[in-house]
Amino acid sequence: MLALRIRSLRGTHWLAFFGGILLCWALLFTMALPADLRDLEATYGASIIEILCSGGLGASGFLSSFAMWALMSAAMMAPTALPAFATYDDLGNVAATGFGKLLGGYLTAWAGFSALAALAQVSLYELGLIGGLGQSVSLPLTMTLLIGAGLYQFSALKSACLSRCRAPLAFFMQHWDEGPFRNGLRLGLDCVGCCWALMLLGFVGGTMNLGFMGLAMVLMTLEKLPDIGRYLTKPLGAMLIVAGCALPLF
Repeated sequence: MLALRIRSLRGTHWLAFFGGILLCWALLFTMALPADLRDLEATYGASIIEILCSGGLGASGFLSSFAMWALMSAAMMAPTALPAFATYDDLGNVAATGFGKLLGGYLTAWAGFSALAALAQVSLYELGLIGGLGQSVSLPLTMTLLIGAGLYQFSALKSACLSRCRAPLAFFMQHWDEGPFRNGLRLGLDCVGCCWALMLLGFVGGTMNLGFMGLAMVLMTLEKLPDIGRYLTKPLGAMLIVAGCALPLF
């Protein structure tokens, strides 16, 4: 059903949306390449890509860490909100500028999360708890992240945010008069409230682990689908708690 809905999307704003997602993933792929396969400075000169691909994001300071988290959040989280964006499009002949404001509000919420995550990454690196690429080198930290994310799956806040993400039509009907940017910001805040703990699991395997990013994106997308997500949220939480508790045995 979702695949059919995606194929029905038309308009330059959708072309820009999907093109932006592909660009974000391409940049993330470039960042994850070994250093000897990149010579961006010689080819392109100084650029944001060069800064992002410099490696050791935890060691290189807040700005590069924030840029990485913002890019990762856009690449992973924009696809999870596709049903909500499509619902907004269905509510009327929405102009591309309105859609852009909606998306801008959504990404603003995730930019706020990215700033906090970047601060956490730099701080954890300085404490010696993670490596330069964001991977945990501390068993207690890894256990805390896994068990904490698992417990959050059973929380009332998670349930409330997730229920609004699963019912975009009711959400937009309630807040439509606030305008597209504030609608997008509200939607983004609900998505942050739903997914922040799962996003922080990037510290478990490394924030530049493309396999984690792809798997997390799929899981968070499925969680937001009413017919599938209700069978996924609590079992996923239980699996994360068991994994965290079992780590000392390995």
